[in-house]
Amino acid sequence: MPLSTAVRIAELEQQNSQLSEQLAMLKRQLDWFKRQLFGAKSEKQWLIDPAVQGNLLAALGVATPPPPQSTPTTTVTYTRKKLRDNAVTDSGLRFDETVPVNTIVIGDPAIEALPESARECIGEKVTYRLAQRPASYEVLKYVRRVYKIFATQEVVTTTSPATVLERCVADVSLLGGLLTDKFLYHLPLYRQHQRLSAAGIQVSRGSLMNWSSRAIDLLEPIYAAQFSHVLLSRVLAMDETPIKAGRREKGKLRQGYFWPIYGEDNEVVFPFATSRSHSQVQTFLGSFTGTLLSDGYEAYAAYARNNAEVTHAECWAHCRRHFEGAKEAEPAAVAEALALIGRLYRHEESIRDNNLDGEQKLAYRTAHSEPIAQTFWRWCDAQCHRPDLVPSNPLSKALKYARERRVSLQVFLTDPEVPVDTNHLERALRVIPMGRRNWLFCWTELGAKQVGIIQSLIATCKLHGVDVYTYLVDVLQRVSQHPAKDVIDLTPRVWKTKFAHAPMKSDVALADQ
Repeated sequence: MPLSTAVRIAELEQQNSQLSEQLAMLKRQLDWFKRQLFGAKSEKQWLIDPAVQGNLLAALGVATPPPPQSTPTTTVTYTRKKLRDNAVTDSGLRFDETVPVNTIVIGDPAIEALPESARECIGEKVTYRLAQRPASYEVLKYVRRVYKIFATQEVVTTTSPATVLERCVADVSLLGGLLTDKFLYHLPLYRQHQRLSAAGIQVSRGSLMNWSSRAIDLLEPIYAAQFSHVLLSRVLAMDETPIKAGRREKGKLRQGYFWPIYGEDNEVVFPFATSRSHSQVQTFLGSFTGTLLSDGYEAYAAYARNNAEVTHAECWAHCRRHFEGAKEAEPAAVAEALALIGRLYRHEESIRDNNLDGEQKLAYRTAHSEPIAQTFWRWCDAQCHRPDLVPSNPLSKALKYARERRVSLQVFLTDPEVPVDTNHLERALRVIPMGRRNWLFCWTELGAKQVGIIQSLIATCKLHGVDVYTYLVDVLQRVSQHPAKDVIDLTPRVWKTKFAHAPMKSDVALADQ
């Protein structure tokens, strides 16, 4: 065979190998996009055959954790989940005592026409239907009488009732409703404007925006106090999520970011920044000392390296997602990795079920979770020595991600207060993606900052079981009366214990009493 022909064949074989590798990569990308569009969003690991997975874990030398506690049941003539005490079983409608019930008595004219001596009521049959009233608004009309005092010829009148916003026709009930509807239920102001118009009230959309902005400005000191308290936590979880904010040019918006920070007292704040640069972590955390839990973004690791008193912990859920992405390329190997990580989560579930804390929690993790983690790292090392595993394989990338973060992924084994992942933070920051799907963007960077302020308070209310509307109506009135040095009292965490039992109400609520 001529030398030129042999060289040409070698070149074609190399080109074919490169094209095959590129085709496999593109197929994996296409499969990933299909999973994002049509696949399950839950990361819960469903066990099709527990026996098979048990055998797999036994082969890896991992003990099976105890099964999770079963759901409480009530036995009648069959077994079912325990019903809530407020269930209406005849129609399947469930509601609690806070729901108003309008009782309608249905009579029969023919029977009621009979004399009482000819009939007797021996019982009642009750059925329920869920009804709805259209969103309603009303106008409060304040009448202040003017008097003339004969002795002094002086004309006097009663004092005008105080308003939250000076020279504003919006009652505090409307301000609380605007903020609740937009940021809790994600109803944009233009839709609220349409609802007002349908109710016969003519208000400009600009006025709604102005009222909302001014109301949030009043809440900023409360947000600042909550932020300061969050930074006192020994363990923080931090992440970042994008938001379009501010016009860059005609038809284009700037890219900004919220940097949600979750404290150990179930408080979350959403500071806004115009970039995702590493310096933002230093800006927001400052001289924080403790453990910082995050995903694999390098900015958090860099912050920990530059601050000796900060321990960096990383999230196992993010580590798992990299292996999940390699499922199509290496199904057998990925099944082993997911089984091992799944055992870690089963043990965390057992810790929650048994209400373990402090030293008990640490001892449980040392006895059960640490052996699984060590088995996982040995498994990773063994996979890296496979001769058929090329660097472009998604499993290789998942292994590299995990091994580079081995130390930070094991922090939870030595500190019982460190969660195994950042899922609690990701659940809290869902309000931002939900907002992006409804109000889409912020016209200005100042508007994005205000979104972060109000969402910090609303998300924390939800974490503490505080009714958002009641809280906003109260603090918007209380903020002008409360001492500035005690502004921490108005954060949802403290407000729940100090003021929730007797919140300040609006005049429209007082008129209904």
